[in-house]
Amino acid sequence: MKKTPLLNVALSRLIASLGHGDMLVIGDAGLPVPPGVELIDLALTHGIPEFVSTLKVVLSEMQVESHVLAREIFDKQPTALADLDALNEEGALGRRDLLTHEQFKVLSRQARAIIRTGECQPYCNIVLVAGVTF
Repeated sequence: MKKTPLLNVALSRLIASLGHGDMLVIGDAGLPVPPGVELIDLALTHGIPEFVSTLKVVLSEMQVESHVLAREIFDKQPTALADLDALNEEGALGRRDLLTHEQFKVLSRQARAIIRTGECQPYCNIVLVAGVTF
């Protein structure tokens, strides 16, 4: 059995296959998944797993160069934003870019995969851009 926090086989395999600049989206339960983009559906029920805990587990295995948020998170989800700011201060998320929610959904078409959580708070979505460890 693995010693790291991430136990999901499909997600662990995906992270291991990412190259520099590849994008991975972690989304709330309502984020649409574009045709052709792989879906890793972790949602069990409302709020399980939630957005931030899923992000923290992904960050335990993924090197992130930058991240993208929808601007709406600033007004609609201050608690989630505070958690993201704390992770960013630790250096876990790299540079931050902001888009509108509609632009975010367009960008998600380029993702290697979208991880659907059980999060039911709107705008709890993030694009992680893979970095390198060297």
